[in-house]
Amino acid sequence: MKAKRMWKKGIGLVLAAILCLFALAGCNSSETAATDSKGDGSKQTESAQSTLDKIKERGKLVVGVKYDLNLFGLKNPETGEVEGFDIDIAKGLAKKILGDENKIELKEVTSKTRIPMLNNGEIDAIIATMTITEDRKKEVDFSDVYFMAGQSLLVKKNSKINGIKDIKKGVTVLTAKGSTSAQNIRAKAPEATVLEFENYAEAFTALKAGQGDALTTDNALLFGMAKQDPNFRVVDETFSEEPYGIAVRKGDKEFVDLINEYLREIKENGEYDKIYEKWIGEKPKQ
Repeated sequence: MKAKRMWKKGIGLVLAAILCLFALAGCNSSETAATDSKGDGSKQTESAQSTLDKIKERGKLVVGVKYDLNLFGLKNPETGEVEGFDIDIAKGLAKKILGDENKIELKEVTSKTRIPMLNNGEIDAIIATMTITEDRKKEVDFSDVYFMAGQSLLVKKNSKINGIKDIKKGVTVLTAKGSTSAQNIRAKAPEATVLEFENYAEAFTALKAGQGDALTTDNALLFGMAKQDPNFRVVDETFSEEPYGIAVRKGDKEFVDLINEYLREIKENGEYDKIYEKWIGEKPKQ
């Protein structure tokens, strides 16, 4: 009998221990669930605030633009204002979102820095002569095409270079780091020497100093350089298509949709043609 009582007592202690373990596990599970729920909720609240919500809450649109490209984005040394085709497009977008084109902050980007600045949240969008490519689509999302350019060459007026066929061994071509221009010229003229600079302003200064025979980027940008210095000309030939898009963070569909709506509106109401003719000097080809 004594042994039987001891056996029952032992079973009871084991069962009690098991019940305690279940109870503790339940408590920990509940606490973890509550913590996770709170944590997820915090993250969801943070991510749920779209780019458009942040812009409206902030009261201004922050856009990455070039400061060194005549006609598209150039800082006027006299006024300190950044001016150009891309700037007018950016101001129109600010007006679309916030009702006032002046509710905008322009931050300088280069071909090398623009995607990192977008993805780390320093800017809301890139409007900086950025060519839409498949590789870039892996990092950012693009709007519809807002400008179609073609890559060409800027040379001295008396240069014998008149097209890509003249870019051979012994010829030095200048361009900007991180640009599609650098990739294209290497593919089209593999025997040429390519020197890359931080931006096109530095590349143009190097060309004027005789450090290269030609400078390559999109023809729209080269026309701006030639306008600055009449000792240079843009060759007639283009050897690529460069569709410019407005870039936003990956997955930001709401923002892309609004930008595309804005681009459709200004093309339909004639505002786009006015901006194009103002900076490029002619109406856009249909």
